[in-house]
Amino acid sequence: MTKLGLYLAQKSVNKSEVARKTGLSKARMNELTLNERSHLRADELYLIAMAIDVRPIELLEYVCGGMRLQK
Repeated sequence: MTKLGLYLAQKSVNKSEVARKTGLSKARMNELTLNERSHLRADELYLIAMAIDVRPIELLEYVCGGMRLQK
């Protein structure tokens, strides 16, 4: 499961409802939440945040919070 998948599970979010609200396919939502190799685009993150009524920065920080610059 991806960080996005964990976030949505913790919030008890219905992925089908998010797909409907955002216009993303159910297959794409499954890919984004289950496949670690999938790449979440900024526009998708923004739409998902709006659909679940959270600030996009909150979702971005959760999903990407562990990233660090190379030394």
